[in-house]
Amino acid sequence: MMKQSLSLLVLIILFSCKEDKKEETTIIEEVSTHNVVKLSSKRPNLNISILLDLSDRINPEKYPNSAMEYFERDLGYIHSIVESFEFHLRNKRSIKINDHIQLYIDPEPADKSINEKIMSLNLTFTKDNAKKSYIENTSNLYDSISRQIYHSAIKDNNYVGSNIWGFFKSNVRDFCIEENHRNILIVLTDGYLYHKESIIKEGNLTSYLRPQDIRRFKLTKSDWKEKIQSKKYGFLSTQNDLKDLEIMVLGVNPDPKNPYEQDVIIEYWSNWLKKMNVKNYEIKTALLPANMNEIIREHILNE
Repeated sequence: MMKQSLSLLVLIILFSCKEDKKEETTIIEEVSTHNVVKLSSKRPNLNISILLDLSDRINPEKYPNSAMEYFERDLGYIHSIVESFEFHLRNKRSIKINDHIQLYIDPEPADKSINEKIMSLNLTFTKDNAKKSYIENTSNLYDSISRQIYHSAIKDNNYVGSNIWGFFKSNVRDFCIEENHRNILIVLTDGYLYHKESIIKEGNLTSYLRPQDIRRFKLTKSDWKEKIQSKKYGFLSTQNDLKDLEIMVLGVNPDPKNPYEQDVIIEYWSNWLKKMNVKNYEIKTALLPANMNEIIREHILNE
């Protein structure tokens, strides 16, 4: 009798292990127009943060683009981010859902109604509320409110800059990193940093970078990299341990008058993120949303 009980116990354990292994290798596929997205059924908990640069870079009169205005590109990127997040939720076992998505602007707008709209985009999904209709409404909510935010900023025409450097210094750890989650911060910016409340310079390290700064630092010729290294140009470090945060910088839009402007901006950001111990990052120029869509989906969905 004892031998039979032991044999039965062994069979149960082996069967359970086999089932666990099977669950880990389950693949869900969605065919898109460009590729096949493959998802393991054991999805991580996502914590996605979107940081908007609402400086004058979005002004369609100051920086017009006949192909697509830059604020429209941002809106397209946001749609791809949220759509990828939705897809992640739909292909995750409901009992395992514990995922977040939120949007930030720094400095916060003076308009209380805009702040309320931003707060409405701070969404948490759990097994208790992750109904299909609620999940599928996320992209509609983000599309609508994000457009209102951009239109309001353009209409006000009072651009004070975006305090991205200050956000990294004071808020990024508290706002964008949560334990037991895959934390992703997506920054929508042209790559330049400037805010009137964060103008700091220590040696050749700064909290800001504008086209005139690049010209003043004489980073306009093919020896730009040697000058950055020898004179130690770069952003002042704000954190030293962001290893648990992935960062995507989307929308880099260099001044076309300098053929090396894009290289300089990317070098500044790359060195800054490395100093903050960010292990996984991407920096992309202001592509059309149709071209950026696959980049965003691949980063978010293919962990």
